[in-house]
Amino acid sequence: MVGCSKDPAKDAHRVPKYMQMNGYRIIPVNPTATEILGEKAYPSLDAVPIPFDAVDIFRPSPDVPPIVDQAIKSPAKVIWMQLGIRNDAAAKKAQAAGKIVIQDRCMMRDHARLFGKTILE
Repeated sequence: MVGCSKDPAKDAHRVPKYMQMNGYRIIPVNPTATEILGEKAYPSLDAVPIPFDAVDIFRPSPDVPPIVDQAIKSPAKVIWMQLGIRNDAAAKKAQAAGKIVIQDRCMMRDHARLFGKTILE
């Protein structure tokens, strides 16, 4: 979760918390935190020493390209840009590298819709 927030009022905290509550391990990526939601936080994707399947991005659209560059080098199969976040050039680059790319969608809302769960307000 790149841009995972320490602030419980932000979606960048609520969405990872929801995913965690539904059985997913989250790995916070935030250079200003040491721990979020009980998990060690890392300053960048490059610093994460354990394998991960997806990169969920909570950063403004102009900040996406360097994150995608790191995600392309990572073990992640999926790059997900949260609701309101879109960068078509970065998405095309990631797709060309074999990654599945989702833009401008909320992982929590999609999960809740698909699995009949209640979203966190």
